Amino acid sequence: MADLETAPARSRGGRQSRQARGAKPHAIIAGIDRQIPTFDLLGEEGLVRIEAAIDTILKEVGIDFRGDDRCLELWRDAGADVEGERVRFEPGLVRSIIARSAPKRFTHHARNPARSVEIGETHLVFSPAYGSPFVHDLENGRRYGAIEDFRNFVKLAYMSPWLHHSGGTVCEPTDLPVNKRHLDMVYSHIKYSDKPFMGGVTAEERAEDSIALARIAFGADFVDQNCVIMGNINANSPLVYDGTMSRALRAYARANQCAVVVPFILGGAMGPVTNAGAIAQSMAEAMVGVALTQLERLGAPVVLGNFLSSTSLRSGSPTFGTPEPALGSLVVGQLTRRLGVPLRCSGAFTASKAADAQAMQESAVSMLAAIQCGAHFILHSAGWLEGGLVMSYEKFVMDADFCAAMHTYLRGLPVDDNALALDAFREVGPGKHFFGCQHTLKNYETAFWDSAIADNNSFEQWRDAGEKTATQRAHEKCKAMLRGYEAPPLDPAVDEALQDFIARKKAAVGDMWH
Repeated sequence: MADLETAPARSRGGRQSRQARGAKPHAIIAGIDRQIPTFDLLGEEGLVRIEAAIDTILKEVGIDFRGDDRCLELWRDAGADVEGERVRFEPGLVRSIIARSAPKRFTHHARNPARSVEIGETHLVFSPAYGSPFVHDLENGRRYGAIEDFRNFVKLAYMSPWLHHSGGTVCEPTDLPVNKRHLDMVYSHIKYSDKPFMGGVTAEERAEDSIALARIAFGADFVDQNCVIMGNINANSPLVYDGTMSRALRAYARANQCAVVVPFILGGAMGPVTNAGAIAQSMAEAMVGVALTQLERLGAPVVLGNFLSSTSLRSGSPTFGTPEPALGSLVVGQLTRRLGVPLRCSGAFTASKAADAQAMQESAVSMLAAIQCGAHFILHSAGWLEGGLVMSYEKFVMDADFCAAMHTYLRGLPVDDNALALDAFREVGPGKHFFGCQHTLKNYETAFWDSAIADNNSFEQWRDAGEKTATQRAHEKCKAMLRGYEAPPLDPAVDEALQDFIARKKAAVGDMWH
């Protein structure tokens, strides 16, 4: 981006200047240290009832682990009741495994150490949306994603100071073979960004390839002792882990890398329509996945994930950004704090087909729930459109702007002498304005957050500038960012080793397109 500068200082909070309080675009903000409390929706009685329901689901119904015999062996050795592919758990078993060794907090190391992030406790990390097969922008419309789009979103995430993480499958590069595209995706994260990133999970060998690339970038010994890559693992709700996911989960845990374990529950489809029941199901599925990482390797970093949403019972279509899942996130936050593990939650969810008012309203509801529930890792923070089917260039920029506002929100409200402004009252007195007083002059650069997208000018100024909507302004900003992109430095020897590994892997097998 031609108008962006690199700021070497590390910052953990809101903006440090009016346009970018501490963060000219491209500045380094390595996560947020939460200064506001979480919101506790339920009292002790409600939480205990949901926890009892979780225990009942795990004991009486159980979880299927399909196509992974080693996984069944691990559960049998841990004391679970294994019958065929069905595993049932006595109350307390899963919690005890988690409590024994799952870290409450860990460092996710970045290629640039200044961008490494803390995950857990009071720390929060924003990461882009994940997994969309389509992309959209105002000029080219909706289309299948390609590797060039993937690289563009990695670059946009790298250049946005408000996103602390590069993400994973920011869009599917459908122009590359299914069995090889993970190599290009992980390489793009390493090449075009120096923020933390995620790897492939769609097969055990693709997870292992992703970790192998991370070992080249970071060094094998460092990777064995430190988290440098994440894998996003989805349960096949309701109450199933297929072998693809459980094997990928174990590959990450085996390498001491982080599995983010996430059920995907649409109320009325993959879970009950009642919120409390869906919460119990979500926690049961996620807790079992978290515990499995610890059976594979004690102390492996892990994040418990939550993905609750609803379904339109008139049409059967998924809905996003509605109040019921937002309430569910608040409760999942409470339950996860009782477990003592990091939480992944919500994101900028919307069912809208365009980056419009519906999109931002639904996304704001969903994101605020994630903020208030105490999430530590918020995937899908930017770009999500059409229920996750589309990664939108314009919405990416609009969402990143909302993340910027959340940096200020999460700082909380200071009440020191400067904040109370008594000297300003003494200087100004009754009936006068504060524009020129010393307190205003001292604080004007840091007083308020300024949006990079919103238009706060007069009607006449807005009209004369072309009557542009927020989406149009975001489109222009996105194009300017990509024009001005400059890649972070990468050791040429490391780059050569990465490309050699990828070339050998691609040459060893034929292309698969499904």
